[in-house]
Amino acid sequence: MGSKLDFSPILLTLHLAFVSTILLLLIGLPLAWWLSRSKAWFKTLIEAIVSLPIILPPTVLGFYLLLLLSPKGFLGSTWFSMTGGSLAFTFTGLVIGSILYSLPFVVQPLQTAFEGIGKWPLETAATLRASFINGFFTVILPMAKQGLLSATILGFAHTLGEFGVVLMIGGNIPGKTQVISIAIYESVEKLDFLNAHLLSGGMIGCSFAFLFFIFLLNRRVKMAKPT
Repeated sequence: MGSKLDFSPILLTLHLAFVSTILLLLIGLPLAWWLSRSKAWFKTLIEAIVSLPIILPPTVLGFYLLLLLSPKGFLGSTWFSMTGGSLAFTFTGLVIGSILYSLPFVVQPLQTAFEGIGKWPLETAATLRASFINGFFTVILPMAKQGLLSATILGFAHTLGEFGVVLMIGGNIPGKTQVISIAIYESVEKLDFLNAHLLSGGMIGCSFAFLFFIFLLNRRVKMAKPT
């Protein structure tokens, strides 16, 4: 017999996805812009590092993140000396893992959009005495709207579906680190298939809606372009 649906994993997952997406955009925008414009010799190296989570097994990334965030790890020990708390098995640790794991899904659409814009819009804005910051936010970002929306949706959706990374660095602490994917796994282990069905069905619906919106957006942009 199934238990009553617990909404805490849903709320925690949405909170994690919301916070992670904001931070991903703050990091991804300048990084994608630099990658779209830079001709540095190490640009390809940075692109490979950013894209590594796409092909790297989540448990591998989660394992090394766990070592990094543990009290004996570089980042974890620094955090512990500053706050007296641990990064591993905390919401903050989940945010760090989510950012690293979802970064390529934000950077790549933005980089593609920036590369498609070219240099002339910003150069034209400069001739009108617009600063770089003003030109970027008033000219470049509106022109990169499609890439920005795709990056936001993909970053948010990818964070919703994380399992391996969050399990390794966050464990399964109800109300603290138990996100939807882990709650589904726990429900199956307990043979609570009703709860697993409800959570899984919600994830399928959200994932389909996100993908449908992205494809619809891309289709409208292609139709709007002059032939």
